[in-house]
Amino acid sequence: MTGVVALSLAAALTLGGCASKEPMPNNGEKTKQGALIGALAGAAVGAAVSKHHRGKGALIGAAAGGLLGGAVGYNLDKQAQEVADSMNTTVSQNEKEAIKYQDIVVTKHDTYVKITFKDKMMFETNRAEPTPEAREKIARLVDVLKNYPTTIVQVVGHTDSRGSYDYNLKLSQRRAFSVADILKNLGVTNKIYARGCSFSKPLVPNDSPEHMAMNRRVEIYLYPNEDSVIDACR
Repeated sequence: MTGVVALSLAAALTLGGCASKEPMPNNGEKTKQGALIGALAGAAVGAAVSKHHRGKGALIGAAAGGLLGGAVGYNLDKQAQEVADSMNTTVSQNEKEAIKYQDIVVTKHDTYVKITFKDKMMFETNRAEPTPEAREKIARLVDVLKNYPTTIVQVVGHTDSRGSYDYNLKLSQRRAFSVADILKNLGVTNKIYARGCSFSKPLVPNDSPEHMAMNRRVEIYLYPNEDSVIDACR
């Protein structure tokens, strides 16, 4: 499918680790965290490159690194809020709780923003083409992404555990590619990865119809760079 990259398991493992399970920081916390990390890294680089004036080099490096790290954190916070506003929702702190009551959930993580679309508003049973309502929701991301042309997009499909793994893998892949293609066709120029996870990563146990409905979903991850990309199926 033109313009959309299928992210293999090997590539995903190379590009990233696992998703954060820690509670999300309050608004603005990632800005502080990014600035601190950037300052520490910048100080180390500054000291290393300034042989005769290590103290001065470290201070200059810390200042530059802090500004860069703070900017990354701020952009993640800002981007998450813009996405939530475009979807007429709020940024949630607890995805598993929010998805019980909401069709669309936006969450902030340390290195990415995640949008979760519940299956019931996205697709008809066993179909891969999004419903008209879902297309309209997906289209709302376009204007946000145009403000972040370097953001990397990863679209991931998930199913419940009914049926075989292979059948669900193909269905989840088709759904992920379908959503990714809609974004591309609407003019999104960002790099886009797409993959399916079958039922390998449930949000909750597949032990009731309600829980199965929560596990049938499409997730869109927004990353600031390649180093932030995770294996969303693990």
